[in-house]
Amino acid sequence: MATLRLPAPLRDKLISAAQTGYPDEVCGLLLGRQDADAVTVCAVHAARNVHPDRTADRFLIEAQDYLDAEYEAAASGLQVVGVWHSHPDHPPRPSATDREFAWAGWSYPIVAVNAGVATELRSWRLEGETFDEEEVLS
Repeated sequence: MATLRLPAPLRDKLISAAQTGYPDEVCGLLLGRQDADAVTVCAVHAARNVHPDRTADRFLIEAQDYLDAEYEAAASGLQVVGVWHSHPDHPPRPSATDREFAWAGWSYPIVAVNAGVATELRSWRLEGETFDEEEVLS
């Protein structure tokens, strides 16, 4: 099982943003380092969900927000290592749509938010055509 090191303060930022954005899906990028054993998140970069009509169950990252994350990562000696998002009133498992847009080698934490309260965070990594769960450590 792959490992995602997500320090508690950054995890708390994801949870807070997911709850604040409810009932819409909220999204952002993870900046950090990847080695043979784990992905270590050093910063999170907020992104706007600009999906044209289904923000309650889809997300589309604003292109400029992605570019800004890449610039921020490069300036800090980091790289973009993943995308996080919330699942309002839905379990934190990747959907078919999540799979369609996922990139191999990145981490995909998902925060489940039920009735406005974050209930669970799980992370996934695309391996071939399927997602495998990552262990999330602080």
